[in-house]
Amino acid sequence: MIARELAAWALGLAEVPGPVSAAATRHLLDGFGTALGALRTGAATPAIEVARGLGGPPEATVLGGGDPLSAPAAALANGTLVHALDFDDTHAGGLVHATAVVLPAAFAVGEQTGASGREILTAAVAGYETACRVAAAAPHGFHARGLHATMVAGVFSSTLVSARLLGLDAERAANALGIAGSQAGGLLAFLGTGASTKQLHPGFASQSGIIAARLAAAGATGPETVFDGPHGVFDTLSANAAEPASIVDGLGERWETTRIGIKPYAACQLSHATIGAVLDAMAREDFGADRVAGIHAKVHPDSAPVVCDTSRDLTRPASPYAAKFSLPWTIAALITDRGLTLETFEPESIARPEVARLAARVRWDVTGAAGVVAADAPGEVTITLDDGRAVAGSVRRSEGGGDRPLGRAALLAKFQGNAGVPAADAEEFARTVETLGDRPDAASVMRAAARLAQLTP
Repeated sequence: MIARELAAWALGLAEVPGPVSAAATRHLLDGFGTALGALRTGAATPAIEVARGLGGPPEATVLGGGDPLSAPAAALANGTLVHALDFDDTHAGGLVHATAVVLPAAFAVGEQTGASGREILTAAVAGYETACRVAAAAPHGFHARGLHATMVAGVFSSTLVSARLLGLDAERAANALGIAGSQAGGLLAFLGTGASTKQLHPGFASQSGIIAARLAAAGATGPETVFDGPHGVFDTLSANAAEPASIVDGLGERWETTRIGIKPYAACQLSHATIGAVLDAMAREDFGADRVAGIHAKVHPDSAPVVCDTSRDLTRPASPYAAKFSLPWTIAALITDRGLTLETFEPESIARPEVARLAARVRWDVTGAAGVVAADAPGEVTITLDDGRAVAGSVRRSEGGGDRPLGRAALLAKFQGNAGVPAADAEEFARTVETLGDRPDAASVMRAAARLAQLTP
């Protein structure tokens, strides 16, 4: 059974190659930055408030400060914080936000158990591999069913992170995966509304994974067929054909952790290739929004239902989150502002009539490169100017992943911008996370993060 094989591998993982550890610390640093950005802007306040209300034994820290809470409660708040701005990393093959489910469980259970930094880092790598592999086993299958792959796959990731740090054996860890399967979900219904449920999905997944591991430790059982049997996660929740065996294929040889991309823009990953193509066109020709007569983009078939869904108003988004999932509005704002920042998606910004007018001039064709998943697809646009000239722009794939990774300076600049702290403080915290494997425990990292949280404006 795949669940038993995956659990045995995750619990037995001992040596993590240097490049994989380095990738994991990069993503954890990025996750702390997006969480601090959400804290600074108040994007996850309800989750923090509810987590504090849940209370529990003083096991783990919430980035927002206050007294320690139970590990599941802290994970609910921190998972929501990491993802609240939709600025966290994405694994293209599975279209899953991996750090949003790995970081909360690793640090909450790591604090609870007094785990060393090396133990936390190794557990995090096991979690990264699990989240990415489960989601990629059914490319776009969960989204096509109307479910958020981050929550579907994420609950299994946080389960194995927790199982490893809690010291479960392989049998109980496999049971924990089976239990977690009954918590896999996350509706995409938020897309057409102003609802904030997507922000909560990684918090739910992180919390549920910890509870699944605890239940298994207490003797509860779950179906080992959760991945490869009838009524399992794929035949129930995926609209597309799946390859469950790929979850365990090449474990310890092929590392999906190194294939996770870091977002340079706080918009849906499925818009990033088009954003890059527009920036390429703007670099070729100096023009302003007032000169744009029309914009035509090529959009991958799996991207169009998410960012070009004409059942909702793509030119006047209902909420900041709706704006992030509107390709026409996002590229209209990009051209208008000559860039995209966190402030681009604030309520006052998304109400601008001039951006809505430009967004109404965006058209697209749905075309896909054979064998290329949506988040790895190329971007192509043609921008027609008021004098009739056409300016083309294109990118092989979006920036931040694959052969276009963000360098350390760019990653640090993103972290500093999210956290809103001085460069010296950002650099000090970056070194803390980069040396996680040498740290005594999770608490030392969380204390450093709490200090940054106090500096945020």
